[in-house]
Amino acid sequence: MHLFLHRLFCSLLLLLGLVFSPITSADLPAFDSNTSGLLFTLRGSNTIGAQLAPNLIRDYLSAKNAQNIRVIPLGTANEFRVQAGTGSHTIFVDIAAHGSSTGFKGLKQSQTDIAMASRPIKETEFTALSNLGNMRSSRAEHVIAIDGLAIIVHPDNPIQKLTLQQIASIFSGKISNWSQLGGGKGRINVYARDNQSGTWDTFNSLVLGKNHTLIDSAKRFESNDQLSDLVAADPYGIGFVGLPSIRQSRAIAVSDEDTQPQAPEHLTVATEDYPLSRRLFLYTPVYSTKPLAEEFLRFVQSEPGQEQVKSTGFVAQTPIGVKPEGLREGPKEYLDLTEKAERLSINFRFSEGSATLDNKAQQDIQRLASYMQKSENRERRLLLIGFGDEKASPERSVILSKLRAVTVRSALRHHKINTAPVQGFGAYLPIASNNSTSKIKNRRVEVWLL
Repeated sequence: MHLFLHRLFCSLLLLLGLVFSPITSADLPAFDSNTSGLLFTLRGSNTIGAQLAPNLIRDYLSAKNAQNIRVIPLGTANEFRVQAGTGSHTIFVDIAAHGSSTGFKGLKQSQTDIAMASRPIKETEFTALSNLGNMRSSRAEHVIAIDGLAIIVHPDNPIQKLTLQQIASIFSGKISNWSQLGGGKGRINVYARDNQSGTWDTFNSLVLGKNHTLIDSAKRFESNDQLSDLVAADPYGIGFVGLPSIRQSRAIAVSDEDTQPQAPEHLTVATEDYPLSRRLFLYTPVYSTKPLAEEFLRFVQSEPGQEQVKSTGFVAQTPIGVKPEGLREGPKEYLDLTEKAERLSINFRFSEGSATLDNKAQQDIQRLASYMQKSENRERRLLLIGFGDEKASPERSVILSKLRAVTVRSALRHHKINTAPVQGFGAYLPIASNNSTSKIKNRRVEVWLL
């Protein structure tokens, strides 16, 4: 424990000297008069590439005063060209959305400038792309939105909630009839994404894991929307899709063992409290990113870029305040502290095995600073509440959870942001089972506005 605390305090000292690059507004210069042809390419996740990427590129081109912007489907399914004019020249960006793994292959083969991924880079991909720099660094890995894997059923299905364990049993065939779950009699029809998709990789990792295998009779699809529409038409169907693809089907609440069931709603997904929330990424080489591709990435992180994330149906990372409603759970001190406060749609998390803020958290510091600098928030204070997973002693868990909150407070002080005394509640209010590898999600810092 003493070694861990030493490392944690060392990380705090490093944070005192850390300056994050600002997230700028989308005040972009017009294209140079000589700019023409292909600007850059994106390849990878269908979750991002189907709608979000074309929409973001369209807004980016518009912000740079391009004219006659249109999205043109190419000859192959899930491939698009976003084309525009600048004076007498034609400019365009090409998108190929065939699954996250194809994006990393495209980087390796120099066939794309930006990889789209609906899951983090795998260890094998990280190693294969080592010549491009540290692909887990903040220069290479860009969290652009939060999504949730919705577990979807027919609108008339009476089932309202399932545990991750029940979902794994359904998709592996161990539970094969709705009557086993308290529903009506009927054989369960399983719908799943194809092996190339990050959506499948995320589901396989978060739900099936090493102990379950997808049932052979599952129907597989490259498109989220197609899968959702078929589930919506099948009274006995169940599937999983990204949030924007729920469409006419119905999403059910999900829990991890004995944790509180969470519906895939804005606050639960934005804070990543929802068990099947996930981050959407763009990855770029550390050493050779094109200037216009870098400018596009800055636009995506700006408020106009995040507004498009929201408009497309994903969860933007721009903070919002929510007053929790209904029955609340937790220690009395926690309930008293937050009774009149607003919960902000940010949870700070840390690099695995480290006391340093992860890449998303570093950007969130900037977003939170901008939020607190608005006139209506300048006189208000932030309440930072740390949580953690179970340790050998509850006291140790409480100490570590409070130190996580101290880490966030130290980063915020660089922006002269007022905070109330930090709090730590240890392993209370888990959002993931403490018996699984996902327990790292319990190591978080909630943000409340007083």
